[in-house]
Amino acid sequence: MPSPRLRTLFVVGLATGAVGLSGCGGGADASGSATTTSLATGSGSGSCSPAPALPTDVQTFDAAPDPASVRGTTVTATITTNCGDITLELYADRAPQTVASFEQLAQAGYWDDSPCFRLTTAGIFVLQCGDPTGTGSGSPGYGFGIENAPADGRYPSGTLAMARTQDPNSNGGQFFIVYDDTSLPTQGGGYSIFGKVTEGLDIVKAVAQQGVDPGSQNPQDGSPVQPISILKVVVTEQKA
Repeated sequence: MPSPRLRTLFVVGLATGAVGLSGCGGGADASGSATTTSLATGSGSGSCSPAPALPTDVQTFDAAPDPASVRGTTVTATITTNCGDITLELYADRAPQTVASFEQLAQAGYWDDSPCFRLTTAGIFVLQCGDPTGTGSGSPGYGFGIENAPADGRYPSGTLAMARTQDPNSNGGQFFIVYDDTSLPTQGGGYSIFGKVTEGLDIVKAVAQQGVDPGSQNPQDGSPVQPISILKVVVTEQKA
């Protein structure tokens, strides 16, 4: 399967090359010890703990789950990161296949200890997560089509959407959080919106404020200076 990376996002001129990440995040002092980074947020603890090492065993799945499993439900989620909690409202009514997949992967612990490996800071304002390999090429082993993509290409701040390749059926495990109003190309079908951030967007904004790692090939598109990793995702489902 092609890499579920946001390649078609970057027709505006940002780099599309692979983003490299080290296995461990968080800084280090002169002695090589891990350090805790201060982070000005309202929802988090005010600092980021060192990010964990990459998972050594990445799960794969035979197929995407049945979208009927979430129809008629109200679904919320909490992404616990090393920088604090990000809470989500998921759109089971508008993007049932995407939400069902998100729930399946969360329950399986697919994203545990996985980095948010890509930050863009010019023209497109997103933090991309969801690849346990940290390379931008990881996949849960299945793909599915586009749902609930905006016809006007507008993705407001706080939007939660799926990353994909030019193949409209390459949605899988990678997703992105929009931290400032963004317009994306509509050619090829756009990008599935499947939820929004209800708390913790300030954490993403604070990470974005620190910018892209200077070692990245593009200073506006690469791994964030402040490493942020998903420690776990908990999904709550209630019948509507």
